Amino acid sequence: MLWAVGVTLALTATTGGVASAQAAPAIDVVNGRTRPVFSYADAIREHVSVETAVDSDGDGRKDRANVDIIRPRETDRGLKVPAIIDDSPYYDSVGRGNESERKRYDDAGRPVKFPLFYDNYFVPRGYAVLLVDMVGTNRSDGCPDVGAAADIAAGTAVIDWLNGRARAYGADGAPVTARWATGRAGMIGKSYDGTLANAVAATGVKGLETIVPISAITSWYRYRRMNGVRYSDDYMPWLADLVDTDPPAKCAATRQVLHDGQDDATGNYNAFWDERNYLSGSLADVGKVRASVFAVHGIGDLNVKPDQFGTYWQALARRGVPRKLWLSQYGHVDPFDYKREEWIDALHGWFDRWLYKIDNDAARGPKADLQLASGQWVKLPDWPSRSLDVPLWLRPGEEGQGGGLGLRPAPQGSTLSFTDDPSQTEDRMVSDPTAASPNRLVFLTPPLKRAVRFSGTPVVDIRAKLDRTDANLTALVVDYGDDLRVDHYAPAGGIRTLAEESCHGDSTADDDGCYRRTETAMATRPLEIVARGWLDAGNRRSLTTTETLTPGKDYRFSWSTLPADYVVQPGHRLAVILAASDLTQTVPDQPAAATVTVDLAASKVWLPLASVEAVQDAAPPATLEFAPAPEQWRGPKDVVLPKQSRDFF
Repeated sequence: MLWAVGVTLALTATTGGVASAQAAPAIDVVNGRTRPVFSYADAIREHVSVETAVDSDGDGRKDRANVDIIRPRETDRGLKVPAIIDDSPYYDSVGRGNESERKRYDDAGRPVKFPLFYDNYFVPRGYAVLLVDMVGTNRSDGCPDVGAAADIAAGTAVIDWLNGRARAYGADGAPVTARWATGRAGMIGKSYDGTLANAVAATGVKGLETIVPISAITSWYRYRRMNGVRYSDDYMPWLADLVDTDPPAKCAATRQVLHDGQDDATGNYNAFWDERNYLSGSLADVGKVRASVFAVHGIGDLNVKPDQFGTYWQALARRGVPRKLWLSQYGHVDPFDYKREEWIDALHGWFDRWLYKIDNDAARGPKADLQLASGQWVKLPDWPSRSLDVPLWLRPGEEGQGGGLGLRPAPQGSTLSFTDDPSQTEDRMVSDPTAASPNRLVFLTPPLKRAVRFSGTPVVDIRAKLDRTDANLTALVVDYGDDLRVDHYAPAGGIRTLAEESCHGDSTADDDGCYRRTETAMATRPLEIVARGWLDAGNRRSLTTTETLTPGKDYRFSWSTLPADYVVQPGHRLAVILAASDLTQTVPDQPAAATVTVDLAASKVWLPLASVEAVQDAAPPATLEFAPAPEQWRGPKDVVLPKQSRDFF
């Protein structure tokens, strides 16, 4: 089968009267993949300004978004190509990728350096690569509004322009059309960039065929808080200021709107956050997604936490959206930096499938590639694996040693209490787990007889009373046992950057396709926090309204932790830790330290147990079996967990 774009035949008579044919430029496809047949050095490099639908800086003119474009020279001779778009706020601030690359221009203002490898690799294979400056950043007009209409405007306008529905202007101010474009586009990016891809796809814009969101946000509310508990204060205006390198006064009014709208005083969900919700928000909704989705996330990511992809992944499944997932144990890391060659091949096949409509194997086979804590990768039909939600009941433990976890409820009337300490860290919560502490409760199992795997989202379900009108509640699911694990706490989220480079695609003197290799950082530690979850007690029934609790009254508190996929090895112990403030991850917001009394007979944690043989997803889920403890166990003392970096790039 011949795969070609823009093929024309011109028949000319020769002196011998025999017709000859001259074909217009075309892509070349072998084994379902486009081949590098176009010159990267000779590619057209240009920039245009695309008119958006917003006036975010209030100057009376619609904002224009700067778009730096590189495309095969043959697109000026009839070749029509699809577009790969990386829409980003970071091109002139923190930079892109593990090496923090920034855009660079020549003296005439033409782009000569395109960050990341997409241009080097895909332009020779018949793609245009468009690097878009998000509104309010770099060469674009306007003010960033952190996830709302202005942020989304550039991406949707560029796709509209590629399809003849929006206007753009060249450096000379003259109108420019994308005559070289097929109209099909894919968006890709990590962190904020991938978040913009999620947002634009959820507007339903026509022409966006696929997105590849890497460590990306689907709900800004859940990015900055969980169930009313704040991860930080005044984050939204801070981020807007970080990405906007213009003088501060220019967008001061927008940052004030962000400050007021985020409502740090209550932590509640409101119209401000609804605009920034791409699952079911006022500006974007997953029900509008037309594009296929290749999602990538790290279970160990404590910046863009894994609940961002988990609910999105399930929502896509319910709507029948074609989808694929790479789920690692790393932190905030691009797959280019942990599985480089395999990633490039997978991405290549994916773009060929959806942007050139080539019938290849990219969308067939297992939907999910999963990395285990050991570093091994396995393929799964889907994620999470088929699991059985098993309740582990909170039970009283040995005298002075907190509590236990069991398969049966505790006796009626059993209670244990803890008191909030706003300075309590996760290090303190997990240290010396059998020692009594006034500020946390530790519920431990005996040693596991067989390995156990979690695949999905644990749920905490407790009955308790407070002696105050409100409190934050924290739950940790912990694996106690020495093991060698992917070190997502490492400075770069689980990778170490090496001196050696690898090259992918073609290069010029201004822009090479070579990047430093990395290796996985592994660490042996006596424990792993498998899952974390938080709840503001006043938001137990509603995210939009804070309930004032009656001191001394029993209430049911139920909340999901962050999702996990993790194998606990035989001989290890599982623990559920309950506390109030978690200074490591959240902002304590209670002026008075509440005491929480837990009714153990009505309290449990639901654990999604799946087959330990991850590659055999059809196998029945594992069951919990405990071995007798041979001797008194104390657990690790004075634990110090490294603080994961919150890198944006």
